[in-house]
Amino acid sequence: MKLLPIIILVIIAFLIIWLISAYNSFVRLKNSVEEAFSTMDVYLKKRYDLIPNLVETVKGYAAHEAGTLENVVQARNMAQNATTLEDKIANENILSGTLKSLFAIAEAYPDLKANTNFMDLQRQLQKIEEDIANSRKYYNAVVREFNTKTESFPSNLVASMFKFIRKPMFEVEGAEERQNVKVQF
Repeated sequence: MKLLPIIILVIIAFLIIWLISAYNSFVRLKNSVEEAFSTMDVYLKKRYDLIPNLVETVKGYAAHEAGTLENVVQARNMAQNATTLEDKIANENILSGTLKSLFAIAEAYPDLKANTNFMDLQRQLQKIEEDIANSRKYYNAVVREFNTKTESFPSNLVASMFKFIRKPMFEVEGAEERQNVKVQF
């Protein structure tokens, strides 16, 4: 008879320890997701800072391409001013598309392609894009781990109890974003 209260106390103690452990695990993963996004955000800021220089360089050679240049600047501003993670992801995809258009235009201007300033800016942007791609991979890996834990039983009980919700992946949206840019003159 005295064994039953001890068993119940052991079970309750086990559940409390498991709950604390699961909660702390979610906190660690949430912080990893935030750290991964912050790292990517640093590279995105570098890209934002580089784009005006790139646009100004192209503007001197391709003055009649003002619409494309304006689209690049507008996409940059939208991405830079996004307030939610979902808006940031969507606007970054738009910006990537407009940058492809910008470099497609550059292909049509041999003098621009030969400009050392443009070539240096293009190399810097290419390096930043590689860094962004790598940080997106890391971010998505951490988000995948967080989302899996959020949806797996029994940790999903802790997630719902403490309002840990799925995080969005940073991925290319729509089939048109996966296509090569077509430029016709």
